[in-house]
Amino acid sequence: MAIIAGFMVPHPPLIIPEVGRGNEHVVDRTIRSYERVGREILALRPETIIITSPHSILYSDYFHVSPGRSASGDFGNFGAPQVSFDESYDEELVGKISEIAERERFSAGTLGERQPWLDHGTMVPLFFIEKAYREAGEKKDFKVVRSGLSGLSLEQHVRFGEIIREAVDSTGRKTVFVASGDLSHKLQKSGPYGFDPAGPVYDEKIMDVMGRGAFDELKSFDEHLLNEAAECGHRSFTIMGGAMKDKKLSIEKLSHEDVTGVGYGICTYMVL
Repeated sequence: MAIIAGFMVPHPPLIIPEVGRGNEHVVDRTIRSYERVGREILALRPETIIITSPHSILYSDYFHVSPGRSASGDFGNFGAPQVSFDESYDEELVGKISEIAERERFSAGTLGERQPWLDHGTMVPLFFIEKAYREAGEKKDFKVVRSGLSGLSLEQHVRFGEIIREAVDSTGRKTVFVASGDLSHKLQKSGPYGFDPAGPVYDEKIMDVMGRGAFDELKSFDEHLLNEAAECGHRSFTIMGGAMKDKKLSIEKLSHEDVTGVGYGICTYMVL
């Protein structure tokens, strides 16, 4: 098999009911879209889910892929330690990614593990995926590959995605790719970082590009725009773009919200 689908998703802890405590309903459109993502992944029954997260371990010059057999985490930092996760890692696929990176002399692998617990950029997508499995009465039967981003160029993020794709193809894994990342954090004065005109410009542009599946355009975004908009997930989306480059896709732009001052966008990419 191979990568059979991709998903662009946000990761606000607020969206978890035990964290939001009723306030999550301000982003109901995002919740409904996320629930659909969970159901679609359940229907695909992947063997492995690859999640790229801006809040996993990040190095300026290296892509870190989480090592080991498993990892756990919870939302204790957000007042909800009862929402917890225990995930098995796909050690074979992680090993193949590292092997290809070493062969290509590409700066990626499992070195430098500092925070083995799961981050919220990984757990928010897992919350909705595992919710779909529970509601359907199905056993969770997938493994996870978790990767961080890096301070390397956007072109290098594309290349890392290509390496991930080669590793998936080599192992024959039936895989879905979840690119976790919020959009601009500067959409409203009342938001966590205030307002900057670059914020709405970035959100409009990224939703256009991702809504068309024009992944090759991701590496051409101006770094000044990315910085001024205080975006979160662009490099996550770019890795997925590299992994799904040139695949024939059925694309749906499910939702975009900016009611909290932070952009949340959800798109789906089904390989034809």
